[in-house]
Amino acid sequence: MQRVTAQLVASLVAAVLSLLADPCWADGGGLSLADRVIWAVNSGGEAHVDVHGIHFKKDPLEGKLGKASDYGLRLPILRSSPEDQILYQTERYNEDTFGYDIPIRDEGDYILVMKYAEVYFAQSQQKVFDVRLNGHVVVKDLDIFERVGHSTAHDEIVPFSIRRGKLSVQGEVSTFNGKLTAEFVKGYYDNPKVCALYVMKGTLDDVPKLQPHPGLEKHEEEEEEEEETEPGEEGGKKKIPAGSKPRVQSGPRTPNPYAADNSSLMFPILVAFGVFIPTLFCLCRL
Repeated sequence: MQRVTAQLVASLVAAVLSLLADPCWADGGGLSLADRVIWAVNSGGEAHVDVHGIHFKKDPLEGKLGKASDYGLRLPILRSSPEDQILYQTERYNEDTFGYDIPIRDEGDYILVMKYAEVYFAQSQQKVFDVRLNGHVVVKDLDIFERVGHSTAHDEIVPFSIRRGKLSVQGEVSTFNGKLTAEFVKGYYDNPKVCALYVMKGTLDDVPKLQPHPGLEKHEEEEEEEEETEPGEEGGKKKIPAGSKPRVQSGPRTPNPYAADNSSLMFPILVAFGVFIPTLFCLCRL
């Protein structure tokens, strides 16, 4: 009996030591980031392993749907590490709605991360599109340049969960049949696109953050200070509740190229008045 007990204790000690020696459990955080990722693709590009160990596969849509572009290879991408700029320099776009089918077998909490960079257009309202997840619009009117400017990395992060055959995302629920479809929806301005994307198990806190963008952070801080110190009655200042703040549009402010300029319409009217009044004066003197 004592021998059996000793063997059980030895087995338990060996199991604990093996867990402590495993690099995935050494930090007490469970699986590593790379092990949490269940699917990753470098859209329009070749396979790539990023600085976090995530294995991005070569684009499975190559030669099947849409067009691949490496136009961004001539540009450095801000906010991205040098080793991973390739994930923002290549892209896949299409002249119509297109997407990827992602198989998911297990229930749980997931994150969809989509990587973007605007490497062609130099102003806003040139490329605007939506993103759908199994028919749910999860990103509306995405204008990459309006968000972060030119040749700058931008990640769209969408949490969702799968439980008891149901997909839950942004407060909406639908039946889930084991396949997640991420679609990039054709809009009024140019073609939809994506540079890279991956799906991982976890929460928002588990997603790696991009490098800070000083220009965007400064602009957002100034907007927040102005809103929080808005003048109130009797010369005092009132605080604006955090929940009532409007959404801050990051990125440089650019003039709307589609806005009408009414000043040009006034010029012919002024010229007509200038000619009509002297003519009427001369006729009256006759």
